[in-house]
Amino acid sequence: MSTQPPWLEVHEGDAPLLISFPHTGTALPDDLAGRFVSPWLARRDADWWVHELYAFARGLGATTVRSSISRSVIDLNRDPSGVSLYPGQNTTGLCPLTTFDNQPLYQPGQEPDEAEILRRRERYFAPYHDALASQIARLRARHGTVVVYDAHSIRSRIPHLFDGELPQFNLGTAGPTGEVDTSCDNALSDVVDNLCRLSGMPHVRNGRFKGGWITRHYSDIPGGVHSLQMELACRGYMAEPAAEALDVHSWPTPLDDDHATPLRHTLAQVLTACLEFASNRSAA
Repeated sequence: MSTQPPWLEVHEGDAPLLISFPHTGTALPDDLAGRFVSPWLARRDADWWVHELYAFARGLGATTVRSSISRSVIDLNRDPSGVSLYPGQNTTGLCPLTTFDNQPLYQPGQEPDEAEILRRRERYFAPYHDALASQIARLRARHGTVVVYDAHSIRSRIPHLFDGELPQFNLGTAGPTGEVDTSCDNALSDVVDNLCRLSGMPHVRNGRFKGGWITRHYSDIPGGVHSLQMELACRGYMAEPAAEALDVHSWPTPLDDDHATPLRHTLAQVLTACLEFASNRSAA
């Protein structure tokens, strides 16, 4: 009998590609919901609809791992020790205390203490990463080479986190901007980067978002695991209100399939390139 918790969704595919969705969840556990300033604020920074945007990936044979728990409860893409992934830059932590716009998430005195953070790590962080590790091991045993693709999105303009408007495609491979990648072979990231360029949409490689804990932790190039993160600006697949108009009535907006067609076309090319890279390396 499976002991997989109900908030953890795992779909097993046969291809050498695993897609992680750590931030698309919006569920607030009953024992925590009343501690937040508001449910809307606690859900606002989700990677809205990203798992639906990539729904086609299962048809490619990809394995998917997704949490339905809000990132405000615990961020599954942060270092569990609490060490910042972006030293010197504004960011949010393992159990965030503020939104992306630096607004308090919790009612006064309701913030999680160290014991509560440990409890959330055991209840949510550990099962998600156990699932990732298990699926990576399964695919490595089958293929030899595997690509781990961490799928994200974020609003295009968040002054607290970055200046101006974020590029549409933000490829993260844990390397300095324009230099050798550290989480995957450059033969893979060069192809993905070029596909983003050919889309005609703004793109960057290792810009503001270089890849989080998942990209950095699971990378094992000598062992056949190549990982990368794709952070999308939400404007490519949904309408974004102006920052001053962002409220419970205006956000989130629905996934706009017609508007998302060009973006989804490029994403399909990217995932196909990941599969071809892994298949070619496995066959070598």
